[in-house]
Amino acid sequence: MPATHFDVIVAGLGAMGSATAARLALRGRKVLGLDRWRPGHRYGSSHGDSRIIREMYFENPLYVPIVQRAHELWREVEARTGSKVMEITGGLMIGPEHGGLVSGTLRSAKEHALECEVLDGAQVTQRFPAFRLRDGDVAVHDPRAGYLNPEAGNAAHLQIAAGAGAELRFDQPVEKWEAAGEGVKVWTPFGAYSGDRLVISAGARNPELLGDLDLNLEVERQAVFWLDAGADPAYDSPALPIWAHEYIPGGICYGFPRLARGVKASVMHAGEILSDADAANREVGPDEVEPVRRALAGVLPGLAGAGVIDSDVCLFTNTRDHDFIIDFHPDHPQVLISSACSGHGFKFASAIGEIQADLIAEGESRFDMSPFSISRVKLRH
Repeated sequence: MPATHFDVIVAGLGAMGSATAARLALRGRKVLGLDRWRPGHRYGSSHGDSRIIREMYFENPLYVPIVQRAHELWREVEARTGSKVMEITGGLMIGPEHGGLVSGTLRSAKEHALECEVLDGAQVTQRFPAFRLRDGDVAVHDPRAGYLNPEAGNAAHLQIAAGAGAELRFDQPVEKWEAAGEGVKVWTPFGAYSGDRLVISAGARNPELLGDLDLNLEVERQAVFWLDAGADPAYDSPALPIWAHEYIPGGICYGFPRLARGVKASVMHAGEILSDADAANREVGPDEVEPVRRALAGVLPGLAGAGVIDSDVCLFTNTRDHDFIIDFHPDHPQVLISSACSGHGFKFASAIGEIQADLIAEGESRFDMSPFSISRVKLRH
């Protein structure tokens, strides 16, 4: 008879859930992982060929040690599975010298003594010919930046989890859960399971699983595009690194070197806020590329008019301050809540899996988790 009681149940097997299941299973925990879809689906936040990884974290220097650990663990994941997940291309953080992107990048570099260069427009074009910077813009070169393959990363974590004994059950959405003494009980359409601990890592479906616990999460529809740069080698790595450009104050577009589908680019946090994640429009309209073209004109003008090869939609689940929530439920300490993306989290998944396994198994992490606590969020019950 199949087991129905587990040490830990992980609800959601995207970036954070798959990594957490892997790390817990490697520690010998009896793990059940549940997901409403099969691996490789495009209904969440872990698809689309590529995610940027960068060390000089402009948002806040506190993320730098975590991304450094993520670098180590992504290489470990590759070694364990034989998968290719991370490609280091270097990166350019471009914008006005005193803008948030450049100044934040330099702040992280200074605080953590990271190697970097500040390049003017002529220097950027000399080294990376596709770029044409606007007057007044500079670029910070991050030599350890690059990109991750999200589908490969998730698949590798699931492979590790299953190989270490985790039970992974797909097409089994979590319908509800409740605290049961010091443990939990979880219901799916195929039956109920009990566990000592529960990790809720369901991305855009976190709000519905958290019931009356209002974390002020917003689900955002993000459209991304693959553009046709022809045969121009200036758009291939290493001639084109990953990049981000503060093209208006606080507005950032970003992109990658040419991948299998073309040169991928998008504008960050410019999407529709959804009241229902399942109702997200999965079709990208022809007019949606125009903001990307306008943003590209000030940094990669040769790409701004390129034809669209493909497009896709992913979902960002944003906290109000865009910092993560990784904390135990205020009423049920056996339940760990993971809302660790806000559109910039995938790069950390390997490290967050370890952090969350530490929190479940040991009750603490090597990192200061107080910035990610629920206490900073105004809750409504």
